[in-house]
Amino acid sequence: MSEIVVEISEESLQDMLYLCNDVFAPLQGFMRKEEYLGVVHGMRLPSGDTWTIPITLDAGEGICRDACSAGRLLLSYQGKIVAGMEELEAFKIAPEDVEAVYGTSSMGHPGVKKELERSPWRIGGRVLLRDASLLEGVLSPMHTKKIFLEKGFATVAGFQTRNAIHRAHEHLQRIALELCDGLFINPIVGWKKKGDFTEEAVLAGYRRMIDEFYPKERVHFEGLRTQMRYAGPREAIFHAIIRRNLGCTHFIIGRDHAGVGDFYGLYAAHALAREIQARGNLGIELLLLHGPYYCEKCGQVVTDKTCGHGEECHVPISGTRMRECLMEGRLPDARFMRPEISQAILSVGRDRIFIE
Repeated sequence: MSEIVVEISEESLQDMLYLCNDVFAPLQGFMRKEEYLGVVHGMRLPSGDTWTIPITLDAGEGICRDACSAGRLLLSYQGKIVAGMEELEAFKIAPEDVEAVYGTSSMGHPGVKKELERSPWRIGGRVLLRDASLLEGVLSPMHTKKIFLEKGFATVAGFQTRNAIHRAHEHLQRIALELCDGLFINPIVGWKKKGDFTEEAVLAGYRRMIDEFYPKERVHFEGLRTQMRYAGPREAIFHAIIRRNLGCTHFIIGRDHAGVGDFYGLYAAHALAREIQARGNLGIELLLLHGPYYCEKCGQVVTDKTCGHGEECHVPISGTRMRECLMEGRLPDARFMRPEISQAILSVGRDRIFIE
């Protein structure tokens, strides 16, 4: 029988590499049916480990059946064989599974839309990388743990973002710097929805922030090349697990973590985080921090846990207003984003700040 080959997407390639270098530990391959159903309906792997987001490989029904009959599948990216898969199992997912993960079936949700546009047929199995050079330069636990050790970090707080840095995120990061030896700023640099900040804009803003405002020796900045799922509470825990694997001891979960639109409650991720922490096997401490805003009476960025003034004094740190200013080539309100950061972002070019 001829070998069965499936061409994989860039997102699946990124997942595959993280399966091979322990960023997605304890997974060692794309999920089989039992793993998938356990994660979708109970947020657990068969081992009992907490896991909240399915990591699956989609393919056509014919390829899935033929590969399972052959007992082996080859994975190709841009026409080149990059890996093989063994111990295969094919299964078909249901729309109800997607709703269970995302909390909605709406095609207006970018994560739901992206997932439902994939083939419903999935094939799971252990991944065997063909070329170890593919892992060169790919973020790995070995790499980050070595850096944290060299910097003398006994405790490290991980910070997830898909946005350019603004005053609210700065507030949360400074709290982490007070609590931990180091701060690991680890932005998503994979697929994001239209209108999100580009990788170039995010990097420009953070480089300026670290160069001019943060204690450089206490901050490590490096991107996480994976897609945003916009899965809200479940993705918050998924992000925490990844940073645990990368060597973080703490992880920040803020307001509407990994949310989009009004699909999730502002502190729904906090509620799930408390539920998961009660299980006792997550392996990382979750810092559940409230959303900052600017208080005109206090004259600074605060949260509802540190400010005693009424809403008449509150000025939301509005991402929409910041985007509008940057789109027009103007500096956003300095209460929302430092002028130095705004200038760094604008320097990449107005047509390269947001994903089109």
